[in-house]
Amino acid sequence: MSDGDLARLRRCVELARQARERGDHPFGSVVVTADGRVVEGMNTVVTRRDPTGHAETNVVREAAATLDEAELATATLYTSTEPCAMCSGAIYWSGIPRVVFALSEAGLRDLVAEQEGVPTLSLPSREVFARGGRPVEVVGPADLPEAVEVHAGFWA
Repeated sequence: MSDGDLARLRRCVELARQARERGDHPFGSVVVTADGRVVEGMNTVVTRRDPTGHAETNVVREAAATLDEAELATATLYTSTEPCAMCSGAIYWSGIPRVVFALSEAGLRDLVAEQEGVPTLSLPSREVFARGGRPVEVVGPADLPEAVEVHAGFWA
């Protein structure tokens, strides 16, 4: 993982913090193309009352609306926490070939346990991508304490 990757992950954590401050779940994501175009997204599950409003799904929607297929095919999706199965599917179908995350799905599961009566979905992104017909490089988890700290006290 490069210094550039870590800098992008820190931006994702900052977006997660902003999402939390406005009342959403603490998740943030960024898509960066090979030529440096950037699209940002954060969680909107609570504020838009949309269970599919995860940061990764939101940023994939925005990236697909703003970037063409060739740009998406050069992009990396960075995210504060490993994408869930739904988000991994969205990333896969978008054509984005690389994902970099900070906090792992297992690490999040340890923090969340069960919230609002709904247990977490235990399915790592690597397993989802492994079922696809094209490769998606997955890099993570990253050792970023702030990716854990943004969740502190949220899921209690």
